[in-house]
Amino acid sequence: MKFSLSWLKNHLETTATLDEISDALTMLGLEVEDIHDPAKALSAFTVAKVISAEPHPNADKLKLCKVATARGEMQVVCGAANARAGLTGIFAPEGAYVPGIDMTLKPTEIRGVQSNGMLCSERELELSDEHNGIIDLEGDFEVGTPAADALGINDPVIEIAITPNRPDCTGVRGIARDLAAMGIGTLRPDAIKRVAGTFESATKVGLEFAGDPACHLFLGRMIRGVRNGPSPDWLQQKLRAIGLRPINALVDVTNYMSFDRARPLHVFDADKLKGTVHARMGKPGEKFLALDGKEYSADESMCVIADDSGMLGLGGVMGGEATGCTENTVNVFVECALFDPITIATAGRKTGITSDARFRFERGVDPAFAADGMEMATQLILDMCGGEASKVESTGSVPAWRRDIAFDTSRVRKLTGLELSDDRIFTILDALGFESDRASSPARVTPPSWRPDVHGSADLVEEAVRVHGINEVKPVPLTRRHAVATAILTPMQSRVRQARRALAARGLSEAVTWAFCSKQQAELFGGGEKTLELANPISSELSDMRPSILATLTAAAQRNVDRGIRDVALFEVGAHYADETPEGQRISAAGLRAGNTTRDWRGSAAPDVFTAKEDALAALAAAGGPAESVQVSTGAAHWYHPGRSGLLTLGPKTILAQFGELHPRVVEAMGLSGRVAAFEVYLDAIPAPRKKPTRAKPPLEAADLMPVRRDFAFVVASDVAADALLRAARGADKKLITDAQVFDIYQGAGIDTDSKSMAIEVTLQPTGQTLTDKDIDAVSDKVIAAVNKATGGTLRG
Repeated sequence: MKFSLSWLKNHLETTATLDEISDALTMLGLEVEDIHDPAKALSAFTVAKVISAEPHPNADKLKLCKVATARGEMQVVCGAANARAGLTGIFAPEGAYVPGIDMTLKPTEIRGVQSNGMLCSERELELSDEHNGIIDLEGDFEVGTPAADALGINDPVIEIAITPNRPDCTGVRGIARDLAAMGIGTLRPDAIKRVAGTFESATKVGLEFAGDPACHLFLGRMIRGVRNGPSPDWLQQKLRAIGLRPINALVDVTNYMSFDRARPLHVFDADKLKGTVHARMGKPGEKFLALDGKEYSADESMCVIADDSGMLGLGGVMGGEATGCTENTVNVFVECALFDPITIATAGRKTGITSDARFRFERGVDPAFAADGMEMATQLILDMCGGEASKVESTGSVPAWRRDIAFDTSRVRKLTGLELSDDRIFTILDALGFESDRASSPARVTPPSWRPDVHGSADLVEEAVRVHGINEVKPVPLTRRHAVATAILTPMQSRVRQARRALAARGLSEAVTWAFCSKQQAELFGGGEKTLELANPISSELSDMRPSILATLTAAAQRNVDRGIRDVALFEVGAHYADETPEGQRISAAGLRAGNTTRDWRGSAAPDVFTAKEDALAALAAAGGPAESVQVSTGAAHWYHPGRSGLLTLGPKTILAQFGELHPRVVEAMGLSGRVAAFEVYLDAIPAPRKKPTRAKPPLEAADLMPVRRDFAFVVASDVAADALLRAARGADKKLITDAQVFDIYQGAGIDTDSKSMAIEVTLQPTGQTLTDKDIDAVSDKVIAAVNKATGGTLRG
């Protein structure tokens, strides 16, 4: 949102400096993105007068000018055809930076003649594209007058960022209101005169909607006998300052209303309309040529403006060229409507049209200002173009917007720590346009019609605090429950923290991605239901709540690969969504590896199902899950490879995690290639730890005893899962056996075709004394017996 300082002062009576206004805007939440001060940019340029202009002795098309400047008389070689004695122009001295040609001037010789400085054209000062000659000022300006003053461009332009919840600040008056509430000035009175209509409009208005209307209110007014020429200088200067090109008075009025009052309007050449002008939903096959010169198609989800001959434009987005106003327009029909924000946003995204009207309507315009907006625009048109106004045609109604909020002012202190008096709080709210009933207990507050974002008492606290000064909120540490408490974490917070640490320790980089994804991505990972579509997504690529973190994590991996990072190892801990209910939101730790991210005994540097399993078990164990007692089974989701994936379960019903290589179809659809190993650990499915009786701690010297490792090679049936054998080995002696891992699998010569050899390493950790050979042999016998009983495996000879 851009506006000039003088435009702001049309609404705000203030003596504040530009810097003070800039600081106040940012403190109010209207972050200043840029300030362009033409006077500062053109400070080196001044008014000069050409004393004489003689032909250059060595060049036919050049002139040798003597110029009176602020630094005295200068000799300047000039190639402009309009250079002449008596001309008053703009002079750039030695050392000045000329933005239009990206050059810093220095003394130079041109065709053997010394030239000092430059007489500038509009293009060289970036005022316009005009370069047919040097600037020729009209009027009596003294030599040395600053160029910005002589050119009338000494008005700073401020650009601020508008968050989606502040539609009122898409107009200059809304910005002035906020500044006045903060004490930067006084809001000027807003007197809008009613224009009495003298005849009935020949063009009527209508609404044609079967269900919920996409247009709640439609006002129209005929103004006949207008003279549509250029708009006044004051209006043209305002529009040019913010980067808009003046077109003609009628169109310029609508642009002015959009930026001044956040109230988009549209004007039709009334003589080009056929019958009633109405708002309705689009029909398949309807097209129109828009004011930007492009043709667009409508569908049933878009609100269109049409007359009896057909579609005229997209309501709240852009009008059509066929009924646009030109210099020949004599009779104009003014439209002032109130459109549904979601419908406007949908039409804008589908067509790709970005317009000032769409920017405001999709955020929500002031519903109570529609009638006043029509009156204000009518008066402006009559003042600039003359003519005679009809009575206002109206259909539909203003939606109910009034809502009362119970407000306990003590919440300001509770939520922010600020001690503000009730008088201070309600003074701020009154200045912002809120209505307050302080006699009630608690007080009742009604937000103004232009603030659709305020719904609860916490919003009122925010208003009071941001205007009083967010910088006054001091950081205060949380009080500790007792002297030794350093942090208070919920079980889920602890799980999330530990899972993050474990995955980072395994070499994965943490990513933070959107909780939204595209419809296509959602369908790949088990989602795409209508209930999880966003009503008003910010992009078509972020239209659905993600059914799995892998949906957005694989997209992040693909973006990394596109940028030349071939080996990707990412994880994220966050939410994903099974349905629209609170219970449908789950917390998971998910990750993936693509490229050459692992190197181990398997002889392959590419990640595979085993890599994913190790990552899943590490995250599960770190989060406090029963990693040693989980069961491994098949049945992973369809986005995993059916033969290279699995589940980690606790009993037949509780799924703690799933892991494996992603299905090749999914890998290709996401723009990746090769093997991609992924996992998802469901942190909210981990059972709460059972309270166990306190056991005597082992002697301290036990930590100094070296672990003992023994290898076993078992011959088992080829369909025996490694997990079954490892579980049996680990359970053979739970006091001494701390770990068991597979390090080799063999099928071939010396082994029956329906069998395989599986070699494992078992780790024993002594706790009180060094193990003797007899102790180790006893544990070995237990391992052999347990494996035989569980799998039928025998020691390989």
